[in-house]
Amino acid sequence: MDRRLFLTTLTAVPLALAGVFALRRSANAAAPMTATVEQIRTSWTTLLPKNADVATSTDPLVRSNADWKKTLGPQQYDVLREEGTERPFSSPLNDEKRAGVFVCAGCALPLFTSKMKFDSGTGWPSFFTSIPDHLAMKKDFKIIVERNEYHCVRCGGHQGHVFDDGPPPTHQRWCNNGVALRFIPA
Repeated sequence: MDRRLFLTTLTAVPLALAGVFALRRSANAAAPMTATVEQIRTSWTTLLPKNADVATSTDPLVRSNADWKKTLGPQQYDVLREEGTERPFSSPLNDEKRAGVFVCAGCALPLFTSKMKFDSGTGWPSFFTSIPDHLAMKKDFKIIVERNEYHCVRCGGHQGHVFDDGPPPTHQRWCNNGVALRFIPA
């Protein structure tokens, strides 16, 4: 096992467990939903400002690593292209509470909205659902335990992992790297 993987595992496992316990305590206190999950998933465009700079197509965007290095900062490149993980509680998006849309930092494809976001206590922006057909899943065994990793369908950028310890009604926690997102206020 290489040193980076070992240190990531050593850090991620206790934090994930702490998040699970925090979620279980706060899940019962979650605010009741006024709209169904399907309505939240399909009405995401209502939170986009007019003429917002976002991708409107999920057609694949292919760039060389050299091009990605020119357009992304070092931490963004590590997370989006190398499947790295940012430190917990390091992203300002973790505390973002305004209405709006979260887009992929690599290609501007909308992935989540503020109506999907909740405070998981884990230190990463977390969502209970996502915008339909904008994320692709794959299995991840980097910390030995199987996890569900998700990527932007347009640019393939690594976003985070989805867990089954979120709030009702989905019980999902889409745990996202803040550096992999850009927020567009409504």
